[in-house]
Formats: sequence, C-alpha cells, structure tokens
Amino acid sequence: MPSRTRERSGAPASVERSRRAFARRQWARRWLAWKYVVAAVLLLALVVGGVWLVFFSQVLAVKQVEVVGAEQLSVDSVRAAAGDLEGEQLARLDLPGLEKRIESLAEVRDAEVTRRWPDTIRIVVEERVAIAVVEIGDNLRGLDAEGAVFDHYRQPPDGLPRVETSPDAGRDALREAAAVVASLPGDLARKVDHVEVATVDQISLVLRDERTVLWGSADESELKAEVLGPLLSRPGQTYDVSVPGQATVRP
Repeated sequence: MPSRTRERSGAPASVERSRRAFARRQWARRWLAWKYVVAAVLLLALVVGGVWLVFFSQVLAVKQVEVVGAEQLSVDSVRAAAGDLEGEQLARLDLPGLEKRIESLAEVRDAEVTRRWPDTIRIVVEERVAIAVVEIGDNLRGLDAEGAVFDHYRQPPDGLPRVETSPDAGRDALREAAAVVASLPGDLARKVDHVEVATVDQISLVLRDERTVLWGSADESELKAEVLGPLLSRPGQTYDVSVPGQATVRP
C-alpha cells in the first residue's frame, strides 16, 4: 500500500517536468525559426537607416567647400564654377562633372575634387603658367606650354617672350609655338625678343639684337637649341636650324 501511495504522489511531478521540458523544446524551435526573421529585419533597418543617413539626411550634406592652389584665380571664382554645393548630399555629388566645370575656367589646367567626410568638398586646382604672351584681337593673353590661351594683360610681363601670329596661323600653330618656347634653355630664351608664327612648320625666333632664327616646327627643338648655341657666335643675320643636321648662317 505505501508503494502505491508514492507512485500516485510522484506522478504529477514527473508529468509537470515533462510538460516543462516539452514547452522549452517548443520555444527553442519557435525561437530558432524567428531569430532569422528578427536578424533580417534588424539588418534591413540598418541598411535603410544607413542609406537615408548617407544619401538623404542633412547630417552628411555639404557644409564647407575648401579650395587649394588658387593664386591667380580667386577662391570665389572657383567656387562659382563648381556651383552652389552647400546643402547637397556629399555622397551624391558628381565629382567628375564638378572637375570638368572647374577645368572650363581658362586659368585652370587641372582640377581634382574629393570628399572629406562628414561635410566637406575639397577642390585642388593646378593653374596654368604662362611661358609667353600672345596678342589676339588686340588683347594680350598668356600662353602656356600646352598652347592654351588664358589670362589678360594690360602690359606684357617682364621676362616673357611675345608670340606674334598671322591671322590664319590657327590653334595648332600656337601649340607648336608654345612647344618651341618651352624647349628653349634659359640663356637662349633671354635672347629672344619675340616668336613669329606663320604656320605649324614656319616658326622663327627674332632675337633682341634683331637677328632671326628660322626654327621650323617644334620637332627636335632640343637638338635645334643645342646646334644654335655655338652657331650664334658666327657673324650673320639669319640662322636656319629648321634642319639641325644642315644648319646654315646667312648674312
């Protein structure tokens, strides 16, 4: 009789333990299924929040435009060429497009635009450097080593040779003339009063003592300058180095 009593009294406890174990297993299975859903929802929320923060919120919008390298140009003119950027989303800016707009300024040889998180655009400009002065339409303009025309002068700057062109010389002829001037060594450049350009292969140097050097095109300019150096010690009025291997001096 006592053993039956123990069995009856112990039965409810074991059933309760089994029920609890079953409930835990059920909960574990349900959590295993739901935890991936919860993780996916959290991940989606993070992605959506990140996209909103970067592309649409004002937290990462442009608040500063930094300009580096502007000396001839004013900082304001560079900013004006770039456009009104303040308040624009930093991540959505078209950097190559900005660079092209800034490079449209005649004085700018190259521009590089970068993002500086969280709120700054940095513009680095490389300005053109004049190696000669050319008169175009009664205006004195700078000419750089690539043949680009830029800047305006009231008076020719000291130390820069003049380039005189015929009306039909064309842009290619200016590029050739620029290449010639850029190739001249310092001692020879100081002797040049101006450069006369008729066509791409008819370029002449007129020296300060009024002697003339027939240069031809910009081809082999370094060799032509090397040949011309000792040639100028010979008396004459016209020095032809257009074919450097057959240089001549004429009275």
